[in-house]
Amino acid sequence: MNPAASGDAPAIVRLENVTKRFAAPGGGEGFAALSEVDLAVPAGSITGIIGRSGAGKSTLVRLVNGLERPTVGRVTVDGVEVSALGEGPLRQLRRRIGMIFQHFNLLQSRTAFDNVALPLEIAGVGRAEIRRRVAPLLDLVGLADKAGNYPSELSGGQKQRVGIARALASEPRVLLSDEATSALDPDTTRQVLALLKTVNRELGLTVILITHEMPVVREIATRVAVMDGGRVVEEGDTYSVFSRPAHATTRAFLEGVTGVRLPAFLRERMTADAGAAREAVLEIVFTGPTATDPILFDLGRTLDLPVNILAGAVEEIDERPFGTLVVSLALGRLEEARRFIEARGLATEVLGYVR
Repeated sequence: MNPAASGDAPAIVRLENVTKRFAAPGGGEGFAALSEVDLAVPAGSITGIIGRSGAGKSTLVRLVNGLERPTVGRVTVDGVEVSALGEGPLRQLRRRIGMIFQHFNLLQSRTAFDNVALPLEIAGVGRAEIRRRVAPLLDLVGLADKAGNYPSELSGGQKQRVGIARALASEPRVLLSDEATSALDPDTTRQVLALLKTVNRELGLTVILITHEMPVVREIATRVAVMDGGRVVEEGDTYSVFSRPAHATTRAFLEGVTGVRLPAFLRERMTADAGAAREAVLEIVFTGPTATDPILFDLGRTLDLPVNILAGAVEEIDERPFGTLVVSLALGRLEEARRFIEARGLATEVLGYVR
C-alpha cells in the first residue's frame, strides 16, 4: 500500500473548521450547508466523499475549486488558501484542479479532440503544443481512434472518457469527480473507475470522488469521508471504515454493499429477546492479518463447540481481504465463543436469537 492510501502523505487539500452559510431568499437567517468541517485529503490518494442529497458534498466541491467561499474557516489546495485569492490568481489555481461531471458537459459542436483542447485554448497554449498534449491524453483514455468524432457519435462511457481527458489537459494536481458515474450503466461505471485508478497510479494525481454510491467508493477509494447534515461524521482509510463503521449513517450506506443478507426464513424466526431461545445468531467480521484464518475450525477444536454456518461472503476492499460469516451456536456458550473470536482480532455482533 502506498503512503497516501494510509493517510501518511501530506495533505494536498485541506478544510479547517469550515462553515458555509447561505442567506435565505427573504433575508432571514438562512441555512448552513457545511458546519465546522475538518478534512485533509492526502496527496496521491483517491478519496471518496459520500453522502445523501443535501449532505453538503456539492458545496464542499465548490469551496475546493473556489466557486464558493467559506463563511468561516480556511480551504487550502496545494498549499494555497483558495478563499484569499483574487480572480486572476484563482484562475491560475483552477488550472491545477481538474473537474469531471455527471452529465459530461461536452460542447456538441466540437470533436473529441477539440473538447479536450478547449481548456488549453482558453489558457492561450499554441496549436502545436495542444496537439502534443491532447493526442497522448486521448490515447490514455482509450479514444485515440475517436479524436474526430462529435459527442453525438459517442456512447455515455466514451463521453465521460473525453471529459476525463479534458480535465487532465491542464496537467492538474487534483482531479474532482462530481457524481461522474451516476449516469452510467454498471459495466461502463467499472470501466471509468478503472481509468481513474490508472490516472491516479500513472500520473500520481490526487482524485476526490463525490458520490452517493458506496460501491463506487469500495471499488477504487483509498480513503473515505462520510457526510451527513453538512458535517463529516466519519472518515478514515476505506478498509477500516467499511469493515468497522462507527456511525449510523455509514452503517446505513453499507447495508447490502458489504457483509451478507440473512435468508428470509431465518429472519422470520429470529427475535431480539433471548428469552426462551436456545441459540444465538452471531455475525463475525474477518479483517486484517487474521482475515483468512480458519477461525471456526479453531473454535470447534479448542472449545469443542459446534457452530452452524448460516451465511457468508468474502470480498476485497482496497486490495485486502474482508469477510463476513453469520453463524448460530448454543446460547449458553455465546460469551465464551465471542471472547475466543475477539481475542484473535476479529469483530462480533449478536444479530438475534432463535428458539
